[in-house]
Amino acid sequence: MEQEVQMVVFKLQQADGVIEYAIPITKVQEIIQVNTPTRLPQTPDFVEGIMSLRGKIIPIINLKKRFNLGSSAQESETTSAVVDVNGNTVGIMVDEVSEVLRLSSDHIEAPPAVIKNISAEYLVGIGKLDDRLLLMLDVDKIFNAVERAELASLAQQNR
Repeated sequence: MEQEVQMVVFKLQQADGVIEYAIPITKVQEIIQVNTPTRLPQTPDFVEGIMSLRGKIIPIINLKKRFNLGSSAQESETTSAVVDVNGNTVGIMVDEVSEVLRLSSDHIEAPPAVIKNISAEYLVGIGKLDDRLLLMLDVDKIFNAVERAELASLAQQNR
């Protein structure tokens, strides 16, 4: 019996096109519009800052910068997926959240070994949907151990 995975699909634009990513819906708490986050000194380049979400301070991460895909022209409002990363609530800035879909396990392949060995430990699969490829992320592995500790510290300090 084939299983289905429900995924939230979002896009990151690059000069040469658009890349579609997907994360399990169980990891996504909500999709929000973010005004310019409050910058913090001495944080990694991909940490855009912090914001208050219903009284809770969360770090805002620029996924394009994290993946070394360049940076977006910062607009007054950007879309963020609020996700759970190893028990910490984090906002992940994306260009567009496009859809929620169900993907059959028959349409998911493991990442090619060549890619797996480079630096894409956060890539858990490639979803094939007609002529589209969805890069399926494990949000718990987007950050290394040091970065996870820093994010947890940011959230703790600002509670």
